[in-house]
Amino acid sequence: MAFLFRRWRHKLFFNVIVRFVVGLLFIYFYCEYLIYYVTQVQCEWPALKKEYAQDVTPVYAMVLADTHLLGSRNGHWFDKWRREWQMHRAFQTAMTLHGPEAVFVLGDLFDEGKWCPEKEFNEYVDRFHKLFRVPEGTAMYTVVGNHDIGFHYRITPHLAYRFESKLSAPPVRLVTIKDNHFVLINSMAMEGDGCSLCSRAINEIERIEDILKCSSGSTLCKGNVVLKKYSRPIIMQHYPLYRESDSICTEPDAAPLPDRNSLFEERWDCLSRESTEYLVERLRPRSAFGGHTHHSCVVRHSFVPTADHKIEFTEYTVPSFSWRNRLDPKYYLLTITPEEVRVSKCGLPRECTLQATAVVMLLALLIYLRVYYNRTKNYNQKHLFGKKV
Repeated sequence: MAFLFRRWRHKLFFNVIVRFVVGLLFIYFYCEYLIYYVTQVQCEWPALKKEYAQDVTPVYAMVLADTHLLGSRNGHWFDKWRREWQMHRAFQTAMTLHGPEAVFVLGDLFDEGKWCPEKEFNEYVDRFHKLFRVPEGTAMYTVVGNHDIGFHYRITPHLAYRFESKLSAPPVRLVTIKDNHFVLINSMAMEGDGCSLCSRAINEIERIEDILKCSSGSTLCKGNVVLKKYSRPIIMQHYPLYRESDSICTEPDAAPLPDRNSLFEERWDCLSRESTEYLVERLRPRSAFGGHTHHSCVVRHSFVPTADHKIEFTEYTVPSFSWRNRLDPKYYLLTITPEEVRVSKCGLPRECTLQATAVVMLLALLIYLRVYYNRTKNYNQKHLFGKKV
């Protein structure tokens, strides 16, 4: 009988250990994989307000900003690994759940792009493509940010060229998807001081302006390049357009107070007033997207260049996609037709939510094991000895 009792105790102990290990593996799997699905499955593509003919198919695009991949200078290696793993899981989950046709990344891909030597920059680019890998059929477009090549005053031709060549990101680029036109702009090239980078950007903007005029049937058209179908473009860049501060931002994930009321410095926190007016008057956008502040903001602009002409559009500042920059990273899903731009903001799990979930699940596991042990022990003692001992 004593032998059977010892054998039963060993078996019970083994069963408890097995359940504990399996429980830990499930907690890890849930907190490192499943929680991204649980969070993002709640976010859907925004619905269009109008009904369209069958030949009009919307573009489904994803917009994120400020990934700030760490280099060799800032941050601990564990923090670097942890944040990159989180962004990779979140992004790949979004690709699986939503399957966008296009992904726009609005600058500051790298945290130390303006400092790193050539070899490190190439490794940066490879890491970015591995972490933010898109499936076949999805196009990715990147816009340069100040952390990628530096603010205007410290950009060298080499820094600008290597980002442009490695990530296909010229100072200004016109992208057309299903008759929807996107103008991708290097914000630091909008300084307006006549530098070579700025001159390239201005020349391209004026060329795109003429293409849009020709496509709209304007009598002011000078060239002969015409788009298949005209629609007002969508601006994609790193900086927000000019605004005095974030005090006009009312979203729950806007900049916290009192920082929200801090005045912006032109060409540092946002585009200058002159560059903003220039872009709006030249391109007449129907919407604009930027990043840089790491916080959310929705601004409804109304420009009146002349007494009989008004340009109205909505600008969205996209929160950072990195847990290093905010506790609740976000990204946008866009449903776009030549007449509509519909926006949904998607949240990722908070760091505290991940930690609290792991603690609660661990406590639940320990309680379950305690109950299982006591019940199994009492049941087997009754059968071995005919009574409880």
